[in-house]
Amino acid sequence: MLGKLLQPEIESLVAARDFAGLRKTFSDWPPADIADTLNDLPSEDQIAIFRVLPKAQAADVFEYLSPDEQESLLRSMGRETATAILNEMSPDDRTALLEELPPEAVKKLVLLLSPDERNVAQKLLNYPEGSVGRLMTPDYVAIKPGWNVGEVLEYVRRHGRDSESLNVLYVTDAHGKLIDDIRIREFLLRPIETPVQEFMDQNYTSLCVSDPEEKAVEVFRKYDRTILPVTDADGHLVGVVTVDDVLDIAEAEATEDIQKLGGLEAALDMPYLESPIQQLIRKRGTVLVVLFLGEMLTATAMGFFEEEISKAVVLTLFLPLIISSGGNSGSQASTLIIRAMALGEVTLGDWWRVARREVMSGLSLGVLLGAVGFLRIGVWALGFGSYGPHWALVGLTVGVALIGVVAWGSLMGAMLPFILRRVGMDPATSSAPFVATLVDVTGLIIYFLVAATILRGTLL
Repeated sequence: MLGKLLQPEIESLVAARDFAGLRKTFSDWPPADIADTLNDLPSEDQIAIFRVLPKAQAADVFEYLSPDEQESLLRSMGRETATAILNEMSPDDRTALLEELPPEAVKKLVLLLSPDERNVAQKLLNYPEGSVGRLMTPDYVAIKPGWNVGEVLEYVRRHGRDSESLNVLYVTDAHGKLIDDIRIREFLLRPIETPVQEFMDQNYTSLCVSDPEEKAVEVFRKYDRTILPVTDADGHLVGVVTVDDVLDIAEAEATEDIQKLGGLEAALDMPYLESPIQQLIRKRGTVLVVLFLGEMLTATAMGFFEEEISKAVVLTLFLPLIISSGGNSGSQASTLIIRAMALGEVTLGDWWRVARREVMSGLSLGVLLGAVGFLRIGVWALGFGSYGPHWALVGLTVGVALIGVVAWGSLMGAMLPFILRRVGMDPATSSAPFVATLVDVTGLIIYFLVAATILRGTLL
């Protein structure tokens, strides 16, 4: 908001090359607001602003830009400016940038780092992609159990400036193994002579460098933490992960799941309006072709019941109602189970309990919709003479079919995520379009089998 209000003033300062004025204007701005302002400026003006900002502030602003914007700016910046920014960036944000770039570009940028920062960057990049090791930063404060509060506070004053956060201090033994984490308030509220061992409880939560990013999201959510320590396989403290990095992962996961639920081949790599039209067509077209081929089975099923349709054309009037009801119930069930799996509320072992619940729910919902369908047919038949002399049987056919279709759709929609999880796939792949396509075909079969049973000897 601040950037929008002062946009004309900033543009005039850039045009006049008033670098002192720019530095003064941005001196008190939050980095996120400066980043938003830069997004609305041409590339050459962005570079000019980065050159006048203090190194630490420039690095903070750079971290709020998207990876594509960061890459573009690094290509346009001079070597000196790029070197200063990369060395000032926090290790976790720098790793996030480097893992988005081609290998050749990464090699060139790593060479711009100081020896110490280069070692840190290479160490983090050596962890598996998608692991907690890629998210963490090695900037933390570790203390010893034999110190007292006064020694701890003095150590924090001398070594805490570059720490990612001072909210929590980590207690390690002589070998660097994590044995506890203690909030800073515990030290601020106790006499300075109090030994650390006196208020240690060894009740802490940590992540392992090899854990997947998804586990970090689960642990942060479960324990409501803002920062967590990261250890190696032997329990040695190697870094910390903060909630801002985990929120980025959670957002990316939610975006991917939503797009999969909508039937996209995979998540878009960039914002919608910035995505090339060719990419949108490819990601949407592949799934649409698969769904189209699946829907062709519906035509095959109708062809199998061609004789029944020719004798009782009235049945075709209710095909959209039958198909949509089954697809809707299946999509509802699928969405509920996918979300429950994502939150850890449901596991593979719960499939039988879920199946029973969905059958009961599906039958109840089917009875409700079947009653509404029968009532609607009855009103139109008595009021307008529609559906012929056997309208009651037609209404009964529709009502009974709806019970079967909705119950079947609910069961299939709930079980498909379990099947996908069991074979190692993402349950979110069982999107609403896929569930609807599956239930469409089976719904038609149920509908015409019910019709063949109830209407035999009358319309059929």
